[in-house]
Amino acid sequence: MDSHHHTAVRLSSWRRRWRSGRVAGVPTNPGLEQWIACAPADPAVRAGSGQPIIVIAMRPKLAAVVTTYFKYSHAQHIVDRFLDGYGWNGAHHYPPMDLVSLYVDQVGPNDLSRERAARHPGMKIFPSIADALTLGTGRLAVDGVVLVGEHGNYPRNEKGQTQYPRFQFFEQIVKVYRDSGRAVPLFSDKHLSWNWEWARRMYDTAREMKFPFLAGSSLPVTWRTPSVEMPPDARVSEALCVGYGGVDSYDFHGLETIQCMVERRRGGETGCSWLQAYRGEKFWDALREGVWPRPLMDAALTRSHTLTPARPGFTHIFPSTEDLRRLVRDPVAYRYEHTGGLKCTMLLMNGLVRDFNFAAYVNGSREPWSTQMYLPMPDGRTTLADFFSPLVNHMETMFLTGRAPYPVERTLLTTGLTAAGVESLYRGQARVETPHLAIAYRAPRESTFWRT
Repeated sequence: MDSHHHTAVRLSSWRRRWRSGRVAGVPTNPGLEQWIACAPADPAVRAGSGQPIIVIAMRPKLAAVVTTYFKYSHAQHIVDRFLDGYGWNGAHHYPPMDLVSLYVDQVGPNDLSRERAARHPGMKIFPSIADALTLGTGRLAVDGVVLVGEHGNYPRNEKGQTQYPRFQFFEQIVKVYRDSGRAVPLFSDKHLSWNWEWARRMYDTAREMKFPFLAGSSLPVTWRTPSVEMPPDARVSEALCVGYGGVDSYDFHGLETIQCMVERRRGGETGCSWLQAYRGEKFWDALREGVWPRPLMDAALTRSHTLTPARPGFTHIFPSTEDLRRLVRDPVAYRYEHTGGLKCTMLLMNGLVRDFNFAAYVNGSREPWSTQMYLPMPDGRTTLADFFSPLVNHMETMFLTGRAPYPVERTLLTTGLTAAGVESLYRGQARVETPHLAIAYRAPRESTFWRT
């Protein structure tokens, strides 16, 4: 370095350059313990001492706030990746940041958090959310927060919703932000809350306080087979997802699968005006009456890697309607309309598939455009749940750059649609008007799903 021409580099800009390998002489070693950045020389150097000054800035510090931490819980999938790294682009990647504190709301007999803390002495478990964020100092002492409010023993209401305390955790986090006079980026796993009004308050608070806020499912960012992206500004007339799982749970994943595709359509997202759910016999009635396009459903099913054979001893006989009725347990459909006229359908077909498959009519074509969001679940088929890796990688991007890589409005909308689906089922599968879901936003032109 020329001692007479020291360059001041903003840390956020330098981090981006360092991660891309464009800082000469500084290795992009994921395990590098500190960020090194050039800073302006002090007066002695400017006077000609000939010695450059190197400022050592510590790696970003993170706090994790989770409901519970056991094998295959969302907390384990996410927090473990910050602690031990994960496979990424042909190498084992260690996030260039340190998870230094952890709050666990429920500690059961199968808890893993204590073992993780013993093995990673740089991470300390705290008895409260405030202590985890302040490191016991009384002031915010971390550079980012990871909120995982999934799994654990929490009550269910009369609508069948598990009352995970995501909103309550969020409020405690925000209180530390307000008391400290500053806020840091926050990630919240899955839908924002089971309660729509609380979800809206979370979004509005983040906007009011101007902190980066990222949330949602891993479905929009995992691999796709085939590896395709909805063309920007495409004309989409109808879209559908076939998935599996439960209400107020995996229905959200199906909705995120659809939304990450259709938000790229011409004119951008405009919100949704109504939703109607169908379950059991009403599902089969709707299928027979053509409430949603059967060709789109069939196209999505052809993308599945887990389609149950329609006949014992065979693998490639496509199921008829009679086969579907025999194979599918408690089917659920959410049919809804966007304010611009686009109609979408989310199907849960347990017993038929164990993956999420998307199909749509695009740019006037009569042939369905389709793909699968690849979700290799660790239930015997895989061991790693690697679809969490791109989700964590996007969190890293936000914590390093101070910008969410995709809009949280997507998850605000899918949170509202999930709540509307639950409400429709609770009202006897009645149509639910959703004027409160007039949520408009533009998707980024760049793709954010995993390709490597």
